[in-house]
Amino acid sequence: MEERNGNHVIEKERVEYDFDICEELAFEVFELTQEESQVIVHFKVKSAEDDDAARIWKTTYLIDAATGVRYPLVHAEGISYAPDWTMIPKNKPLQFTLIFKGLPKKCKLFHLIEMIPEPGGFEFRNIPRNSSDIYLVTM
Repeated sequence: MEERNGNHVIEKERVEYDFDICEELAFEVFELTQEESQVIVHFKVKSAEDDDAARIWKTTYLIDAATGVRYPLVHAEGISYAPDWTMIPKNKPLQFTLIFKGLPKKCKLFHLIEMIPEPGGFEFRNIPRNSSDIYLVTM
């Protein structure tokens, strides 16, 4: 992840220009051309055992299957960020929502991957894009 002018920058697609352009201006043009959209993923997670818990890592991304570009998690609702845990109620699934930076219009297939430094991160690969950019995952 790069940092420019105090802002964090996601990994981005390489934009080629037919003319010379300074790096700062290229970054500003890139930012202006990005879609201001979001992808919303609702989860329902059932408890595998008593006293089960879940959490989400901030290193969870949507990844464009064609380009490999990562789109970061922007917000999580209804679940704790690691290292904290959210208890999964008995006999009732934990429901939470993840909001990601929007995917480009040309993206047709993507992966949702929790990149963590330990076993147990989840991966959902080859998710077909829909027109609403709202998805439901049950586990």
